[in-house]
Amino acid sequence: MLSGKWQSGLNAWKCTLKMDFGTSGTVRRRLKSTGSGSDPGLHFDPTLDGYYSMRVVWFMRTVTAIHARHQCCSLRTGFRLATLVWVLFISLTFHQALVNQSLAQDKSEELKQSDAGQGEKADADTEAARRAFRADVLEWVDELDSPTLRVRKEAERSLLAAGPDALEYLPREDAVLSIEKSERLARVRKALKTDRAKADVDTKSTRIKLDKATNLGDALAAISLASGIQFEHDADPSTPVNPVAAPLSFWHALDIVLDQANLDVNFYGGGTETLRLDPRAEKRPSRVDSAAYVGVYRLEPTSVSSRRNLRQTELNRLNVVVEVSWEPRLTPIGLTIPVAQISGKLDDNAILKPQESSQTIPVTTNAAIAFSEVYFPLQLPAGQPSEISSLSGIINALLPGPKKSFEIPLSEPNGKKKIDAMSVQLESVRVDGPLHEIRVAVELDKAGRALESHRSWIFENEAYVRLKDGTKAERLGFEVYRQTESGVGVGYRFDLGDEADEATFVYRSPTSIVPNEVPFVIQDIPLP
Repeated sequence: MLSGKWQSGLNAWKCTLKMDFGTSGTVRRRLKSTGSGSDPGLHFDPTLDGYYSMRVVWFMRTVTAIHARHQCCSLRTGFRLATLVWVLFISLTFHQALVNQSLAQDKSEELKQSDAGQGEKADADTEAARRAFRADVLEWVDELDSPTLRVRKEAERSLLAAGPDALEYLPREDAVLSIEKSERLARVRKALKTDRAKADVDTKSTRIKLDKATNLGDALAAISLASGIQFEHDADPSTPVNPVAAPLSFWHALDIVLDQANLDVNFYGGGTETLRLDPRAEKRPSRVDSAAYVGVYRLEPTSVSSRRNLRQTELNRLNVVVEVSWEPRLTPIGLTIPVAQISGKLDDNAILKPQESSQTIPVTTNAAIAFSEVYFPLQLPAGQPSEISSLSGIINALLPGPKKSFEIPLSEPNGKKKIDAMSVQLESVRVDGPLHEIRVAVELDKAGRALESHRSWIFENEAYVRLKDGTKAERLGFEVYRQTESGVGVGYRFDLGDEADEATFVYRSPTSIVPNEVPFVIQDIPLP
């Protein structure tokens, strides 16, 4: 009976034993046992690793020997050979697992060393490319005053083509150079700084994806994630909304959601990075159908009025009020609409012209409120048109670059820092009763219209004092004591106690200004 059990156990090994080794890829090797009785025919794959071949041969021969020579002893003692077989099998497979683990660790170390080597090679390549680029820039600079006109022009074109990265290798602005080289370098430096400023400012609208939004909460969360703008509202976040497959601009995406949730924007609520959403008026038309979207702007006509003077026809006029809003993340520094660029078409195919009242329409901007109302002065049309089919124009704006920090210790008289096109200088620290007045001069290269008297952005910049223990002292007020075309002088008041000597003045501001021009078209404006 026991011999029969042993024979059944041995026959179970007459199968294909598959062993995987992880050296150069997964190599499958097969060991087959065939035959029957005490003389199984063993056939080994000749490609099997020698060490493992020896282990498997040892295993099979041991089992065969025990079966052939000790079968009688097993019958007398009742010793179960199956137990011994399993012990031998575990010995073989456990050792194999240890070896496989060792091979895997070796391979992991090889991969790490390979990655490290590739990283070092990449760093070396980057450094070599930087040095080659620097050598090219310096060579082009030398050629700016070449005796050959063709070489000078080609060198200037090469520097412009090199892009803003070439700025750090140009000679200092106060370096003593030939007149020819100085003039060409001035043009190159101005162009490259403009390119760098444009690269720093994202004038394109934020792209919003609402393809996975099924309710108000999910939709607003997706808009916040993409734009950084938060929303305050009392609406039910589970209000259903329809997902939109195509990516949308910030305002277009928000309007689609607000139309479905029956909400509207309250610009006087919220804050600089928060929009307040309130229930909309009962007869308020669709926000999407009422608006035009261009760049970071949203334009919606809010009212139309006409005036006809029977005695002085030159006073006849048509006024269209348009709400211009922008993404709260990018408040324009200056915004104007050229009157001469305004044109319209009526539904009776007549042309609508602007009044000859002024050259531009100034638009007031404020970081705390992301919209402004603009009055379009138009000539009163003849006939009886029912709507303005299209009203077009151009928005000219000055957009701010990223904000950066200027830090000047109060113990440094006349301390000055310059970043990009802006410089900040500490002019004086005065004791004014219990308070301290810190006078600061802010200058902007090529300011243009950015610092005109009605521009308030420069005074809205964050200014505070960091005390010795790291705490922040907020400003209590400020006073403008100087304003020019290129800069301002501002006196900030702080309550610093006895800690002024070891404190640091911190000023955060956009350090570059980028001109931006976008055309717009508003359609289907009903007339009174």
